Amino acid sequence: MSTARTKRLKLVVYLRVSTDAQAQDGFGLDAQRDATARWAKSHKHRVVQLCTDEGISGTVDALDREGLGCALEAIESRKAHGLLIPRLDRLARLLTVQEAVLAHVWQRGGRVFTVDAGEVLPDDPDDPMRTAMRQMMGIFAQLDRAMIVKRLRDGRRAKAAKGGYVAGSPPFGWRAEERELVLDEAEFAVLERMRALRAAGASLRDIAEALNSEGIPSKRSRLWSASSVARTLDPAAREAARVAQARRRAWPATPN
Repeated sequence: MSTARTKRLKLVVYLRVSTDAQAQDGFGLDAQRDATARWAKSHKHRVVQLCTDEGISGTVDALDREGLGCALEAIESRKAHGLLIPRLDRLARLLTVQEAVLAHVWQRGGRVFTVDAGEVLPDDPDDPMRTAMRQMMGIFAQLDRAMIVKRLRDGRRAKAAKGGYVAGSPPFGWRAEERELVLDEAEFAVLERMRALRAAGASLRDIAEALNSEGIPSKRSRLWSASSVARTLDPAAREAARVAQARRRAWPATPN
């Protein structure tokens, strides 16, 4: 990685947190936003757009991330010359996703920068170590997440021996009572409405705005966002969020 070229650039910033609670571990959206703003200013670049994904795992494909899609669109439309992220694992925690996104940006003439390491340079046949070091970083990020999944699985197995519900925080529409998963009628009614709005063609952002305007809270009594609506409607995304939450509990000083 390098910062050899110093031409003033227009940058799109991409930020990601896996859970709403991640802000508590020191690497929430505000911390990421401040870090990228300071980096851009110190290198005399200009941030022209900010795109975020809240409650989205780094293993989720780019096509399923609204915020990342926003950032890539800025590169494709030439609105921005480059992509700025706090660190490479904010882009992805799966090597195949990381490499696919990087290739997408480079193929469209864009550049990629991280706050902690500078520019992520494209592959060079005369410098194979460049590719190897970058991919090693991706592999370790992937391994880190895999270890959390194992910790979560081991914990569930231990709890399962005692009987009852052990799958972590219940999904929206359900609640745990005496280690049993039971229907939460109020939340389930909201969930059914969300599904109906989505089926009628409403965007994730439209659904979030509708719920917030009516004062309907999310699972943690917070405002809805497009990402939290997507996670609520998608069981796979909810599971990814549980994994990320387990990671925060296990290693609170390390962002996932």
